[in-house]
Amino acid sequence: MARQPAAAELPLPDHYDPSRVDQVWRVPYQERAASARSWARFHRIAPAGNDRLRVSLLLVDVQNTFCIPEFELFVGGRSGFGAVEDNRRLCQFIYRNLNRITQICPTMDTHQAAQIFHSIFLIDDQGEHPPPYTLVTVDDIDSGRWRFNADLAPGLGIDAAYGQAHLAHYARTLASGGKYDLTVWPYHAMLGGIGHALVSVVEEAVFFHSIARLSRTDFRIKGDHPMTENYSVVRPEVLTGPRGDIMTEKNKGLMEKLLAFDAVIVAGQAQSHCVAWTVSDLLDDISKRDPALAAKIYLLEDCSSPVVIPGVIDYTEAAQAAYDRFAAAGMHRVRSCDSIDRWPGVFSGQ
Repeated sequence: MARQPAAAELPLPDHYDPSRVDQVWRVPYQERAASARSWARFHRIAPAGNDRLRVSLLLVDVQNTFCIPEFELFVGGRSGFGAVEDNRRLCQFIYRNLNRITQICPTMDTHQAAQIFHSIFLIDDQGEHPPPYTLVTVDDIDSGRWRFNADLAPGLGIDAAYGQAHLAHYARTLASGGKYDLTVWPYHAMLGGIGHALVSVVEEAVFFHSIARLSRTDFRIKGDHPMTENYSVVRPEVLTGPRGDIMTEKNKGLMEKLLAFDAVIVAGQAQSHCVAWTVSDLLDDISKRDPALAAKIYLLEDCSSPVVIPGVIDYTEAAQAAYDRFAAAGMHRVRSCDSIDRWPGVFSGQ
């Protein structure tokens, strides 16, 4: 097979099948590894270690639980097919720009049953648990509408009084920090379950990239602390307990690594929650050290969708307001269908 001249934008490989984006299947790793090496040779794709412009692709929670229609917390957006459409575009973006992406960093929302945002954590006077999508406010806790499920205390290594105090402290901290109210989510992203895995078509693209570019995928686990939500990969929603005790800390190592790249492209689910809070935390850190660093961040906005539960919750406007704020701070709103060479900033100078 004769080598092709190095291309600015690559064609889609034959194995990519956009009709399977909404399905779960096994990636044939050995077969795909062989084709990735052949693909790299044919298209003269150099190892990622040789990149002069170092680009990170941060994929936020592109997991079955959020991206497959029949799974627990499918992000449909207003179209009803949001995450499926997003991932079709995302995979095409990865393959066409395989030679530009230095490293892919997928975050993995990771949960067990007994966590503060799952029904089992809360109970009312009748012994009932709140249904999914219940918003739990400070008033709900102060009035006794919802309280900590004391039977969970031994398994969590705490006493019942601490659990109740933490619940009240948690709701107040969210409210005072301008965060969303405590939301009871359906059981999702369960560690060890199918929902926790990357979407198959995206997993295949990420694996193909790692072989073709000789680049180790940088997987990041988040959300496994039982006493706090962790929308952002950079930090959990609440860092301390009711007694000032430190539960967990910011992921400073990831922040440093991301900002060491020349550009960070962000995509994933959900735009209104885990993506928005991740980017917000990046912006907070950037603002403190050097606001000019915001220009490194590229928001792939047609590869993310907001949480929309028809008749219950619609976070579309909240997501757009967040992206407007990010753009005003110097970040770039870009689309996967546009040539990366036409993106503003560092890419236009390649």
